[in-house]
Amino acid sequence: MSGLDRRWIYLAMMLAVALPILWNGVTGKTFPESPTPPSQACFDAIEALPEGSRVLVSFDYDPASEGELAPMATSFMRHLMHKRLKPVVIALWPLGPTKAEETIASVIKTDFPDRVNGKDFVNLGFQTGNEGVLKVIGTDFRKQFPVDRSGTPVDRLPIMEGITKAGDFPLVITISAGYPGGKEWVQYVSSSNPGLVLLAGVTGVQASQVYSYYPGQLRGMLAAIKGAAEYEALVSAAIDGDRVTAPKYTEARRRMAPQLFGHLLLIALIVLGNAMYFAQKRCKAVAP
Repeated sequence: MSGLDRRWIYLAMMLAVALPILWNGVTGKTFPESPTPPSQACFDAIEALPEGSRVLVSFDYDPASEGELAPMATSFMRHLMHKRLKPVVIALWPLGPTKAEETIASVIKTDFPDRVNGKDFVNLGFQTGNEGVLKVIGTDFRKQFPVDRSGTPVDRLPIMEGITKAGDFPLVITISAGYPGGKEWVQYVSSSNPGLVLLAGVTGVQASQVYSYYPGQLRGMLAAIKGAAEYEALVSAAIDGDRVTAPKYTEARRRMAPQLFGHLLLIALIVLGNAMYFAQKRCKAVAP
């Protein structure tokens, strides 16, 4: 075994990832997900809002991280629309508005065609400045976002009526891949608005930076594809029940099986490698 060609290990990893994908493609089935408290808290926070509430959603990521974050964005938007809440979308990353438009097209314009742009949802686009943007919207939201992405002044948008600062939103969601993202939203928005509820969807790399804020300044969080799968399962159970869920609403759960089997293979190889090491060490110790 110590002389095993490493290409066999590569082949085993390829099969560990590919076979679950093929299995899902044939059967359409995914593994069940049991929500952890941070994911359940995200679901409960949205469920608690009365119909018609405005929710600030910040798309703070780009295509490099959409494998983990796009399923979160899709589930968040679907949940908000199902509850007849009104998302106000902004972005602290330059490509955030594009990711937001893709999510809006996939969820709202496809499954909720009766919702009106500017009244039931709006995309206010990107503003540069990182945490500087967060400092401004804490006191004067319209100064930082005076128009929507199409150039319509926010004063003419029914959805923005009565909104003057970030604290006017009962709930804020940041879907972030790094800086600026979840940590900065906690430091510059949540901390200065005690009554505001903040939720975060973050990549696995960023999760360690924001875990310490949960469940204080951060009411709930989705960490990496695992958190996305848990929340996705909660939303699907609430909306679809026993009905078949559209493939776009099972993306996170579909991606869990390849990750699971890939991790199991890695663990098995680590155990096997250590067993071989100690076996060889013992053989040398007893050799004449």
